[in-house]
Amino acid sequence: MTDRSILKPSPITPADAAAFIRGRRTVDQFTDEIPDPAIIREAVELARWAPNHHLTEPWRFYTLGPRTRDAIIDLNTRLVAERKGDEVAVAKRERWQSVPGWLAITCVVNEDPVTAREDYAACACAIQNIALYLHSAGLGSKWISGEATRHPDLAPILEIDSAHEYCVGLLWYGYPKRRPRSQRRDLDEILTQRP
Repeated sequence: MTDRSILKPSPITPADAAAFIRGRRTVDQFTDEIPDPAIIREAVELARWAPNHHLTEPWRFYTLGPRTRDAIIDLNTRLVAERKGDEVAVAKRERWQSVPGWLAITCVVNEDPVTAREDYAACACAIQNIALYLHSAGLGSKWISGEATRHPDLAPILEIDSAHEYCVGLLWYGYPKRRPRSQRRDLDEILTQRP
């Protein structure tokens, strides 16, 4: 039995936590306002408290300035043009250029396949911590994990050694123009009790 006397009471109720988590939605349209860098720094501070097996702390974070952001946009534009044509690529470029804040999240490469899988999961948890903190600060975010994040040309743009580190994703952030709504499957479709 758990000794509940050692647990501190939560400053929020379970209902408050549930409403807050459900309220965080992926945002992909932002105002032009640039968020305070201190908010982003605190978000990354909280990211490092994500669960990570054996405390490997596999994550690395990069705030991206205009030169790096523009190079990533150029890479993505080229990749989209190759797959879908110039018209789609131009539209995608314009959309990406409108994003005020960019963060890259990478994971340290681990040769052990079990640890590597756990480390990727830890990075995903860290990204969720960031997204929740940004939501609490009135910002929106979107985790980008498309082709540009897996392309070999990204490592030199981020100035990382791809033998030791790989990109888990880019996180866009800013003040949302709107907060999208989304639906989820019924709980009984995904929750099964085993004997």
